[in-house]
Amino acid sequence: MQTLAIGSLTLEPQIAAHADEMFVVLSDPAIYEYENEPPQSAAGLRERFAELESRRSPNGSEQWLNWVIRLPNNKLIGYVQATVYPIGRAAIAYELNSAYWGRGLARQAVQVMLGELIARYGVKQFSAVLKQQNQRSFKLLQRLGFALATPAEHLRAEVERDEFLMLRQVEASERGAP
Repeated sequence: MQTLAIGSLTLEPQIAAHADEMFVVLSDPAIYEYENEPPQSAAGLRERFAELESRRSPNGSEQWLNWVIRLPNNKLIGYVQATVYPIGRAAIAYELNSAYWGRGLARQAVQVMLGELIARYGVKQFSAVLKQQNQRSFKLLQRLGFALATPAEHLRAEVERDEFLMLRQVEASERGAP
């Protein structure tokens, strides 16, 4: 993994040393309006981040790529992540502290991650799962070229009834093909 930059943002490979600052970022209750819950402690988050530093699933079949998002003032504001499967697919996720919503920062961060996954990891298809009520994420993913999966794809992916599966195929021009 390498550090990525876009506009005023820097995406750094996530490591255990980011846990204390990210605990504050991820303790924002607004992030969890639709699902999940904040980390229980900085120590627990540090342990989780340390596990993720291997960048691989326990069986080695998946790559787990996690970046923290840093502003020019050195402040962390969230993360982007991808699980890369060996067949050219990746599932993505992201979270930003709500103080930074609506500024285009999530779009920039996810966009640079997608580019990295295409160029460096050979990803040809992306997926994201979100709660149907989460219109903010739905619109962000649409702006990034994702579309709703078909009902059959939802069923195959075992997506919950209150969730959307969104997919994005990588165009040949994005892969550098003629």
